[in-house]
Amino acid sequence: MTAHTSLPRRAAAELIGTAGLLVVVIGSGLQAAELSRDTGVALIANSLASAIGLGLIITLFGPLSGAHLNPVVTLTSWWARRTGGEGLGGREAFVYTVAQTAGAIGGALLAETMFGRVPGTFSTQVRDGGHLLIGEVVATAGLVLVIQGLGRIGRPRLIPAAVAAYIAAAIWFTSSGSFANPAGTIGRSFSDSFTGIAPESLPGFVAAQLIGGVLGLALAALLYGKGSGSGNGNGSGASRTAKPVPVETAVPSSVPETGPADGASPTKAAYEPVG
Repeated sequence: MTAHTSLPRRAAAELIGTAGLLVVVIGSGLQAAELSRDTGVALIANSLASAIGLGLIITLFGPLSGAHLNPVVTLTSWWARRTGGEGLGGREAFVYTVAQTAGAIGGALLAETMFGRVPGTFSTQVRDGGHLLIGEVVATAGLVLVIQGLGRIGRPRLIPAAVAAYIAAAIWFTSSGSFANPAGTIGRSFSDSFTGIAPESLPGFVAAQLIGGVLGLALAALLYGKGSGSGNGNGSGASRTAKPVPVETAVPSSVPETGPADGASPTKAAYEPVG
């Protein structure tokens, strides 16, 4: 079955999907902090909930918009089209990015409100230092490589579970905690919790994520060449004309940010993530 989805509907899917991701990430963090004073236990709970939520969101919204949920994933789709592959046009990429950012902020405000906190309070969690920025470059490059790699070897059905599992692991093995998503990072600045990030730390993190996205694309090209999956940001999404999107029913088996995906060929339905 193929869904012919208009740009407004795809933008709505990106907005709602990204909002849902932020509700899961921030909400599970707030709940974990309330239930345990042990930071390690709280992080385990937060990472598992975030990964499971991300996998489900990618599976649910992938057939509609590709479930990018992440401007970096959207930009990889735009670049794929620029280089002769399948992906999003410039206008579509802009609309996706705006929708993702608005959704991330809305999701953060909703999570804060849901837990009886004052919405709109900026985070005081300053995250600076070169080692954290290197962590974000690594986290984002790895995310893009997972999405691009699976798309190029013809295994896009694995993307929901693979992205969820990667994010769950990256939260632990990167120094930054693997934000790996510019929209999600902006949204998390609206939560003064352990999942948040202070506004003054945003420029460095977003720049590191963009660099990581470029590095991930370069690694994918080096390892897999310019295969037919090169247009898949997160493994799926709109076609070159951003119209038909094959529907998949893959169920994620693992647990996250935060990612998603972009254009896919008619014979390779996929999903694109976050973070």
